[in-house]
Amino acid sequence: MSTQNLLVELFVEELPPKALKELEINFGGSIEFSLKRRGFLQDDSVKREFASPRRLAVSITNVAAKAPDQKFRQKLMPVSVGLDSDGSPTPALVKKLASIDPTIDYKSLHREQDGKHEALFYEGIQPGLTLTVALQKALEDAIDNLPIPKVMTYPLADGWTTVNFVRPVHGLVALHGADVVPVSVLGLTAGRDTQGHRFEARVSPVSIQCADSYAGQLKDEGAVIASYEERSLSIIRQLRGHAKRMNSRLEVEPANLLDAEAEIFLSENALVQEVTALVERPNVLVGTFETAYLDVPQECLILTMKANQKYFPLLDAAGKLTNQFLIVSNISPADASAVIQGNERVVRPRLADAKFFFDQDRKKALDSRVLGLAKVVYHNKLGTQGERVTRVQAIARAIGEQLGGEALALQADQAALLAKADLLTDMVGEFPELQGIMGRYYAQHDGLSDDIAFAIEDHYKPRFAGDELPRNPVGVCVALADKLETLVGLFGIGQIPTGDRDPFALRRHALGMLRILIEKSLPLSLFDLINNAFSAFPSGMLGDAHTDAETFVFDRLSGLMRDLGYTASEVDAVLCMRPVRIDLVPLQLLAVRAFAALPESESLAAANKRVANILKKSGDEVPVAIEPGLFVEPAEKALFDALEQIEPKADAAFMAGDYTASLQVLAALKTPVDAFFDSVMVNADDPALKANRLALLDQLHQTMNRVADLSRLAA
Repeated sequence: MSTQNLLVELFVEELPPKALKELEINFGGSIEFSLKRRGFLQDDSVKREFASPRRLAVSITNVAAKAPDQKFRQKLMPVSVGLDSDGSPTPALVKKLASIDPTIDYKSLHREQDGKHEALFYEGIQPGLTLTVALQKALEDAIDNLPIPKVMTYPLADGWTTVNFVRPVHGLVALHGADVVPVSVLGLTAGRDTQGHRFEARVSPVSIQCADSYAGQLKDEGAVIASYEERSLSIIRQLRGHAKRMNSRLEVEPANLLDAEAEIFLSENALVQEVTALVERPNVLVGTFETAYLDVPQECLILTMKANQKYFPLLDAAGKLTNQFLIVSNISPADASAVIQGNERVVRPRLADAKFFFDQDRKKALDSRVLGLAKVVYHNKLGTQGERVTRVQAIARAIGEQLGGEALALQADQAALLAKADLLTDMVGEFPELQGIMGRYYAQHDGLSDDIAFAIEDHYKPRFAGDELPRNPVGVCVALADKLETLVGLFGIGQIPTGDRDPFALRRHALGMLRILIEKSLPLSLFDLINNAFSAFPSGMLGDAHTDAETFVFDRLSGLMRDLGYTASEVDAVLCMRPVRIDLVPLQLLAVRAFAALPESESLAAANKRVANILKKSGDEVPVAIEPGLFVEPAEKALFDALEQIEPKADAAFMAGDYTASLQVLAALKTPVDAFFDSVMVNADDPALKANRLALLDQLHQTMNRVADLSRLAA
């Protein structure tokens, strides 16, 4: 069957930039899936998607003009209903055949057993669909199923009919090779004409000769780079090229990345993706602003340039903001000075606003704003931000006392008191993303120590996966306190995340708390932390959600450890013990993995599972002490002697924190444990003998399960 390449393009008004990539993927993927399902694509057909601010398109190679004919088999009716006693067709059969095809001869029907009865079947050939029919359906399905953020209703050219789409559509191109496929959607009939760049196209309209010439013609005649990926790479390379020439680096790019790594990293950057969706042919230019604005904290300037103007700030070798920035323009004039000056003129008031806010905020000391938090509602069931600050102070003091005594507790108390004060500043009111950061600058301006100032900034950390942790002990105390207060407070009023709904980001708070405990190696009890956090709330404000909160945190810890590469059984073996010290969990997991690699581990894990089941069934029958004089079988005496030698070694290694050694010495128990179960009947008729053997198994169970429940490793 002959095939040709297919092109489909919707030419639209400017699409929402943050949704463009998803629209491109869904549009192309939906059309490909629909045509493939109907038999138009070959095994080697390749899809290529295109998306620019004013178009969605897809090209697919090796598309058939007609789908293959399909054999079909249709059950009509039982023979007793379709044929009379003479074998002639009944009126029912005649009517049925006429509805399918009046030319069908009833003698061509097949008679086959169908269950208990014989039935009549018709076999025929279903002609394959034409590409026009199939593409019409594929286009309609693609448009109906696009993940449109917000649908527009707009009138067609007749001024009366209305259609719905993300933006008004003004053109439709559908080419199979060089031939137009006559499909129609959204009031438009397909042709071969599209539009290029608004200002720089050489030809208008651009008449696409064939499916293969689409991207090339748009670039040459229309001054448009239709490929999203190609535009993104062009932007990245222009940005990095300008930065290198000015001995600077992009603020959005980490230092010391190789070129290939940087290109991959930047292709996933939200700002790069947004500007890629805003321009059709990118041209990167350099702008500057007055150095006086550099007195404002660079985070403020960076945020306003990126968020409001979509500019790329530049940093010097020391990581300090320069007064130069990069502009991604959509036009390439011979003299770009007017474009540059226009962008500089636009950004100047933004920077002036930031400087004004910064100057005004510094006229009031940070601590003078604390009282104002009593007027800011935090949650209608949890009170004001002022009340919340009081609770965070109490939790932070307790943590500080445990980690560093009275001195750290006092610092944590002061930092917690000031941590939310910058919420009432003009700068944070304008740029909420700067909360904490501005608190640090204002605290330093007020003469507070860096320990306090950095703790104010860092108490929100980590804010996302991979974010850095608080940089000093004071920040650690306040960050833990802030997350604990949020977690237990919302759990206490029943605001528990369900499914994919987590409006208060409690999963993020729990993961942040766990990362701090683990990566900072904090010797704190999770249960004490949660209990202390609950006790910071007034009596009667919260319900009893201690268990729910603890389970939620352990669930997050389980996911975190699995993400680090540990198996579900390894994680379960450790976490089912509900370890008190979260910082020791990675060490316990390493020990479990090392134990599982021992040749004796499989047998010991199975034995441990058997022991656990025996003890569980025995319930309260297990005595506390072992009576060696009651041993009858040599195997139980041998197991007791082995335990007497091995238990002190395992306990000593456990107390020293060497969990790997604590588990590995258990390997010596394999032979006596196997012998015990081979020759000793635990449930003896003699009650005293049975009780003594249960006590022996209980000691074995406790010895083996100090680090983890090894029975969870059993197959």
